[in-house]
Amino acid sequence: AELGAGPAGELPFFGALLRRAGCLRSCEEPRLGAVSRHRAAEEVRADFQRRVPYSYLQRAYIQLNKLEEAANAAHTFFMANPEHMEIQQDIENYKTTAGKVSLIDREAKPHMEDYSAGVRHYDKEEYGLAITFLERALEGYYAEDEDCQIMCEGPQRFEEHEYLEYKAGLYEAIADHYMQVLACKHDCVRELATRSGRISPIENFLPLHYDYLQFAYYRVGDYVKALECARTYLLFHPDDEDVLENAAYYEGLLEGTLDPATVKPRKEAKALLRRHKLESHLLRVAAVGLGFTYTEPNYWKRYGARQDEHSVPSSISSEPEEGPRLSLAKKPTPKPDRELKEGGPLLYSDVKFVYNSQQLNGTQRVLLDNVISEEQCRELHRVASGIMLAGDGYRGKTSPHTPNERFEGATVLKALKYGYEGRVPLKSARLFYDISEKARRIVESYFMLNSTLYFSYTHLVCRTALSGQQERRNDLSHPIHADNCLLDPEANECWKEPPAYTFRDYSALLYMNADFEGGEFIFTEMDAKTVTASIKPKCGRMVSFSSGGENPHGVKAVTKGQRCAVALWFTLDPLYRELERIQADEVIAMLDQEHLGPSEMNINPKDEL
Repeated sequence: AELGAGPAGELPFFGALLRRAGCLRSCEEPRLGAVSRHRAAEEVRADFQRRVPYSYLQRAYIQLNKLEEAANAAHTFFMANPEHMEIQQDIENYKTTAGKVSLIDREAKPHMEDYSAGVRHYDKEEYGLAITFLERALEGYYAEDEDCQIMCEGPQRFEEHEYLEYKAGLYEAIADHYMQVLACKHDCVRELATRSGRISPIENFLPLHYDYLQFAYYRVGDYVKALECARTYLLFHPDDEDVLENAAYYEGLLEGTLDPATVKPRKEAKALLRRHKLESHLLRVAAVGLGFTYTEPNYWKRYGARQDEHSVPSSISSEPEEGPRLSLAKKPTPKPDRELKEGGPLLYSDVKFVYNSQQLNGTQRVLLDNVISEEQCRELHRVASGIMLAGDGYRGKTSPHTPNERFEGATVLKALKYGYEGRVPLKSARLFYDISEKARRIVESYFMLNSTLYFSYTHLVCRTALSGQQERRNDLSHPIHADNCLLDPEANECWKEPPAYTFRDYSALLYMNADFEGGEFIFTEMDAKTVTASIKPKCGRMVSFSSGGENPHGVKAVTKGQRCAVALWFTLDPLYRELERIQADEVIAMLDQEHLGPSEMNINPKDEL
């Protein structure tokens, strides 16, 4: 109903609005019952979004001895909570107890599963199957988009107003509410491109379907569909030179059999893009008129691209085996905010270089020996036994990574306080502080950083194998992870977003002993399975590396004895300096003023090598 002229011109519009509201109410209550029965509280909805019920389901299935169902419930919860170490360990335990388990995500988005399957078949050059799954993924995508649009029409919260105290007039209230609904609908593109448990969407997600399909259809000889999909992709990126060339190539193949002009982009994509542009326009207009801030996200980033390399023929007479190429070449690695270097001076004459990044099969990695002496290792171990607390750093959880080991830890500040109070030798407590500073200086120098490297967290840690729990272990002492992003092995991605410590830039492990079994430090590929380097700890050995997704790592099971190390994480951002380190610096300054002196270790850097 359109607005009419005159004082009552808005009545047809509101009449249609009231009829629709009445229709919804009359359908809703008979089928779903009273509103109180089917409209959940916000806290409940948040729990379901985080898949919390599956955590309870897992425990219930365990009590019923239904291990396969318990494993699936745990896996479903874990997919939305990848930082949850206990659940990850539970899944490993199910694999051990129940044998081979095919884990199923009970809340998997069908369109996302079909897309992933289509890409896998595409990578294997199984183009017929790739087409089947990618077309099904598109059907699911548009169905999910419709559902997402409808769900946005539910209750909204006025972000800047308490509802009962809301004083806006009729049209402001309607506009305010509708803008929130519209913003929700506009964001469905991001919602449908985001995997469970992630914040960041798959870049260029919807256009990528058509990009894969245009080449897959070409490879199976369906040039009409290839041209259709290429032109659909060009709706999103009309200036993409590669796909423009592909489309021209397909047109050449169709000459004499079909007028290429009759091949149009797909209607559903055209309609979605038109709606999306109109939503964007309305949001920008409303932002100016109603005085709220709105920034349009880039929903179709073009550097999300197929990751294969075919060359475009220079003309339609070229060999067909060369075929059309990708819309873009391999997806580039995000450019770091600094130039990556290594091989700088080690600063201390006793430190021995062992392996660099190339020898460790990775990027920004180094292995050093003799960072501290045997005597310093023994002294550090003695102070550790006097200050460590079970579960330190993990909210008191004594076995945060595996139930088969006990975890203990302590910070630099705690060591210094115990030393000042006379509970441990002050010289030994000071040693912990000094060697961590020595490690920082070495890392900063070796990786040739142009700015100061600050401590982000310093932790003296020991892992102890628990007797009677080591038979047939196939878990890890510390699961494969990255230090500043959420590792997603299935997507071959590492999402740099909370709850990851995104501000960490470099990491280091300085080992204190070797008298234990197992406990090797390992680097892997992003699949969290393919080991690229394995390092056996020993006194004075230090491994350091950049903290991002380029360096997934973990620790093999400690099956006998106790493994101890100083774990260090560093940041280039002074805003994220370790608070306890700053306090420890103050304690050191106070001790020096009292003429208590530094520890008896050589921490004076030598001349540059």
